[in-house]
Amino acid sequence: MAGVRGRVALVTGAGSADGIGFATARLLHAAGAKVAITSTTDRIFDRLAELGGDAATSFAAPADLTDSGQVDSLVAATRAALGPIDILVNNAGMVQIGRETSGKPLRTTSEEDWDYGIDISLKTAFLVTRAVLSDMTQRRYGRIVHISSVTGPVVGIARSSVYASAKAGMLGMVRALAIETGTDNITVNCIGPGWIHTASSSQAEITAGKYTPVGRPGRPEEVGHVAVFLASDEASYLTGQMIVVDGGNTIQEYKVAL
Repeated sequence: MAGVRGRVALVTGAGSADGIGFATARLLHAAGAKVAITSTTDRIFDRLAELGGDAATSFAAPADLTDSGQVDSLVAATRAALGPIDILVNNAGMVQIGRETSGKPLRTTSEEDWDYGIDISLKTAFLVTRAVLSDMTQRRYGRIVHISSVTGPVVGIARSSVYASAKAGMLGMVRALAIETGTDNITVNCIGPGWIHTASSSQAEITAGKYTPVGRPGRPEEVGHVAVFLASDEASYLTGQMIVVDGGNTIQEYKVAL
């Protein structure tokens, strides 16, 4: 995609070698973007080595993106290493290394679990987006992409009310922000992945993917290619939208073999 060449991109939640975040970072880098990646742990430096390039085209730093101070430091460090951020892909969320979470009914969800689930997906997207907006507005260019989910904006899953609420909130933020930033040449969009086979996928989720119309779960790079398009100059008239990447799963009523 020629429209990302030379642009500076920050991709959050890129610590897993088999995740959507790192797949997106690899594709952006291959398309000629300068890419900064972050995750909550030092494993992000392993991803940096795999990403390749040199100090002028790639950068990595760990950060807790629920902490506004660490977010501001990450954005400043990225700017110092690669230049002002043109592209932001908010992929952080769902899980963090070192903390196990499990779904539960809303009636038994603690306030702590609610706050944690909202923080890692929705608050992180808010803080990082806010941190890059001043530069984007001043330079009159920006591409912001939220990695949401079909869960929340399109469908629901029992025992996933916190996750669904956070992901639906990401779409709400996209729509409002797209209106605020449209005349500043900043587009804001969302991707809603369905059953994507990543390192964090359970066997039940992988099996569910086999009952999509495509007949298999998706691959991280299949979401990443959509993110690269939304991050490109070519997507300049697309804003405030969510593109569903789910193998057609949400269009079918029967979710079993016929």
